[in-house]
Parts: sequence; structure tokens; C-alpha cells
Amino acid sequence: MVGAEAGPAGPEPAAGGLVEPGLADVVTLQRRAAAGVSADDERAFFADALAEYTWARDVAGLAASTLQRLLRPVEEICSFYDLVPWHLTPRHLDLYFSGAGKRGRSTLRAKVSRIDAYFAFLEQRYAGEIARRFGVAVESPVDPFNRPHHRGDFGLRIPPSQRAMREFFAAWRQALPQARKWRVAARDYVMAKLAYISGVRASELCGVRIGDVHWELGQWGRFVVQGKGARGSGPREREAYLFEEGRALLWWYVEEVRGEFCDDPLDPLAPLFPSERSSPAVAVLNVPVAPALGPDAFRRALKAAAALYLPGPVRELFPHLLRHACAAHNYERGMPLWDVQRILGHIWATATVVYVSSVRADPERTSLESAHRAVRRLAGEV
Repeated sequence: MVGAEAGPAGPEPAAGGLVEPGLADVVTLQRRAAAGVSADDERAFFADALAEYTWARDVAGLAASTLQRLLRPVEEICSFYDLVPWHLTPRHLDLYFSGAGKRGRSTLRAKVSRIDAYFAFLEQRYAGEIARRFGVAVESPVDPFNRPHHRGDFGLRIPPSQRAMREFFAAWRQALPQARKWRVAARDYVMAKLAYISGVRASELCGVRIGDVHWELGQWGRFVVQGKGARGSGPREREAYLFEEGRALLWWYVEEVRGEFCDDPLDPLAPLFPSERSSPAVAVLNVPVAPALGPDAFRRALKAAAALYLPGPVRELFPHLLRHACAAHNYERGMPLWDVQRILGHIWATATVVYVSSVRADPERTSLESAHRAVRRLAGEV
């Protein structure tokens, strides 16, 4: 027979055409199983895995708000690519967080860390099942090259001086009678000064109710706030200090200003610092309690007041800078670090040290003052 000699027969394709690259005659069991799996099956499995991750972290003691933050970055990147997590690669992560998902460094670091933590859960509990059912090896898209590192991007917050803060609040108080909305201006002023005196956070201050103020506690009274929980454990109640100046200020506000708002100022569940406006949903209910002022509205009011009344080189104020100013100024006036720590509600003194890092230390002056006190004490004994 005339014709070209027949070449060697090629390998027979496996069932479904699923042939391993480089191994023409080998078909993995995982790929054979994955051939009969639909995208809906993978999405259903992803939903179940998310739910179980939530339950596991709930058992670990995390607060509901923390659980939502843990899941949001995973859902965000999977929704962007319309992929289930085990199909994500480091390239997907790089392209998303350097483009559409780019955020501030601290936010980006937190999101990537939460995605990596979710993949650790998948690898620990479901790596084998995902490989058997979908033919994919679970591997985190966070690798040594794109893993964020903490580079000290928190910066150094320099609060205004004590003199600048005194002049700021004096000028603001003097301008209150000329304000277009006197009750709103007085509320914002009291909130700002109370945040400076007590060192509470904006979210803590906005959540205070009238029944949370205890005039009988301590020397000048205290108020209860929902403090920031450690390691995602949720809010923790703590007592905030009024001191003598804060007590007089808050008493004036309760007596002269709080009753000017639309709700019942005698209701212990009413917010201490109510919003001027009620949402339509709240207005329809016709309840005696007004909504509380939100932290964002307080930040805007403080920023506007600082632009008008704050002297000195620091030209902008925000609530957390008031917290830094409270810590630094009390420490400058001689308050021990332990007491500053109690004011701020910190568990560890190392967290408090960051707040007083702008205070200039003078060991020689401290040594001289200690020596003078010792001499006066000896003279008194003689």
C-alpha cells in the first residue's frame, strides 16, 4: 500500500476530556468529580462555609459587630470577581487591592488579614472536602509577597497646647448666644469640652443616655459609657470621670439646654446628646425618646468650631485628638501615668504611653523638684 507510514497512536482521551497537563494518560479523581459539579454547588458550599466560620468565631467570644467585619472583606472580593474563595489567586488579590479595592493602609491591612484568617479556617476544616468535591486545592491568596506589614503608619498626634484649648473653649462659649441655633451650638460645645475633660471617644459619648449619668459617684459624679472591647470582644461598660469642671458644665447643660429638644428630658433612656432631627421612621412612632447624635455629626461640628475659634499651630480638631489632649495635658500637670490610664479606660499601660508621647520630659527638673520636696519635708520634721 502506497502512503505515509502511520505514526504512533496518541493517548486515548480520558472520560470527559479531562487530561492532566503533561500526564496525558492520567486523570485525577478530583477532576473527575469536579466535572459533575455546577457553579451553584460551589456557591452553596461557600455560603455554608461562611455560616460555619461565623459560628466558630461566635463561640470564640467575638461580638456581633466584629463578626460582620470579619466576613465583609471575603464577601467583597468574591463578589467583585464573581468567584468562590478557593478560586482566588494572589494575582486576584493584588489587582483588587491596588485598584478598585484600594483603601488607606490600615484599612487595607485589616482587610487582607481577615481574608487570610478565613483561608486558614478553610484549610483547617474543609481543604480535603473542597479538593474531593471541586478538584481545587485550598490556598490563601495572601502570600509572603503581598502580606501587609505594620510600618508604623499611625503617626504622631500632636494635640493643641493647654493654653490653646483654654482659649478655644472660652471663645466658643462666648459665641454661643449669637449662634443661629443656640441649643445645637450649646450641645456641640458641651460635648466637645466633656470629651476633652473625660477623654472618652466620640462613639462612647454619643451613646450616653440620661440615666447613665450618676451624680452621686466619686467626688464630682461619673457617667457610664460603652467602652471599646479588646480583641473584638464587643463593648465593655466603664465609668468616665467628670471632675469638678465637667460636673458644673454638665449640670448647666441638663438644667438649661437639654429640655430645649423635642423629646422628654426626664426619660432615663433618652440620649444625653440628642439629634436635632428625627428620621421619618422615628417620627411616625411618636416615641418620647429622640435619636442620639451620631459621631460623624459631632466630628463635623468640632471641625467647624476649630476653624473659627482654635488658635495656635494646630488648626484642626477631631474627637480622638481631644482624647490625646486630655491624656497629655493631665500628664503634663503631674497626674501619674496610672491615673491617666484609668481615665482613658486602657487595660495596658503601654497603650496609654502612646497618648502621652508628645509630652516633653524633663528629668532634671523632676529631680530638682523631688529634692526640694525632700528638703521641705525634712525642715518640717525638724
